[in-house]
Amino acid sequence: MDFILLIIAFRFLQTHAQTKEHFPEWQGLFLKALIAACCFLTIQIVFERTDGVIRWVAHIMNLYVVYAAYNRQVFSPLKPFVYAFFPVVLVHVFQDLTRLVAPEFFYSWESWFETATVFAWIWLVAQFIISRKQRKALEIERIKAIQKEIEFKNSQKRKDALEIQVAERTAEITAQKESLEKTLHELKAMQSQLIQSEKMASLGELTAGIAHEIQNPLNFVTNFSELNKELLDELKVELEKGDLEEIRLIVSDIMANEDKIIHHGKRADAIVKGMLQHSRSSSGVKELTDINELADEYLRLSYHGLRAKDKSFNASMETDLDEAVGTVEVVSQEIGRVILNLVNNAFYAVSERKKQVDEIGDSERSSSYMPTVWLSSKRTNKGIDIRVKDNGTGMPDAVKEKIFQPFFTTKPTGLGTGLGLSLSYDIVKVHGGELTVSSQMGDIKKGEDSWTEFHIFIPTY
Repeated sequence: MDFILLIIAFRFLQTHAQTKEHFPEWQGLFLKALIAACCFLTIQIVFERTDGVIRWVAHIMNLYVVYAAYNRQVFSPLKPFVYAFFPVVLVHVFQDLTRLVAPEFFYSWESWFETATVFAWIWLVAQFIISRKQRKALEIERIKAIQKEIEFKNSQKRKDALEIQVAERTAEITAQKESLEKTLHELKAMQSQLIQSEKMASLGELTAGIAHEIQNPLNFVTNFSELNKELLDELKVELEKGDLEEIRLIVSDIMANEDKIIHHGKRADAIVKGMLQHSRSSSGVKELTDINELADEYLRLSYHGLRAKDKSFNASMETDLDEAVGTVEVVSQEIGRVILNLVNNAFYAVSERKKQVDEIGDSERSSSYMPTVWLSSKRTNKGIDIRVKDNGTGMPDAVKEKIFQPFFTTKPTGLGTGLGLSLSYDIVKVHGGELTVSSQMGDIKKGEDSWTEFHIFIPTY
């Protein structure tokens, strides 16, 4: 049995992963020792006479293996097995030594030696069973550890893949963000250009009206200046005559003319200032403004501007301005732009309606239609109402829903940017007010009326 233990031990050492990896040079020695143990076991079985010598050879080899297991690193994997078969080796050595040295003692206590041998083998079997269970448990733990390691590696791979995806997505989002910021910057620049273009378009219309409107006070200034010159010539003559009464009359006329010159000069100055205010960027500072005067001025300027561009254009202007409106804190140039846009649209609508009526060819209907724009103001408990109404083409519900959207326009290409009403809506909103529209669109061939009314509400609380 000793050689069987040696065969198991050397076979275990030969196949163990630790000795294979760290001590490959010992593999040949383990194989030779395994073969030698097999040979000795065969000799012991075949040649009974050599049993005594062979047994001591086996004892010596087993004792060396026990010694080597605790002193040689290459034999260290055998330590668990040494705990199992060392009692068997020890009992066999003690038994054979006692038989050799004190045979009488051995044979008198032979049953005890057999009992000790049985217990040693029971210990060996028990240790092998325990070791087997432990190896199985360790193998299971090892498999679990390997699985966990594989899972960890897989999760690490997934993590790395996710990190790569996150990095790619982050780079993509960053690129999109930069692209959007660039687009936003371009849109803001384009918006500023379009707003400026809209302002310049309204300024062009206003300038035409101002050129026509400013001509009246300038004519008065010129005429009264020439009249004063003539009166001064007469004054020289009367001074030479010494007619004090006539001199007083002439001086009185000159002073009256000078008052008129000053009045019309201030009127021209106010028109120029209005034009400059309209052309300048808004300061955003609210100031007390006479709403009625502002509305009336922009109504006339709009009309004269259209007349300057189209001599055939003609329309009636009717105003109903409540004196109770008085002055209101607003950004005057901004509210002026709103009124100008609405009045311009109203005049455009009645002009288009007039063209449609003329195209029908009904002289009676054409002569009965009078293009008219109404401008009214009224003070209420909550604020100021300004209404601009026309009897023009009207608008369908689909147009009314979009009328305040940026770039939406019903005018032909080149005649409108689609920003006028959108800017007007925003300006009124900034003032805390509301800009609404109501309209009716009738069949022109049936003689049905059409109209549109814009309502500006500006709170005064």
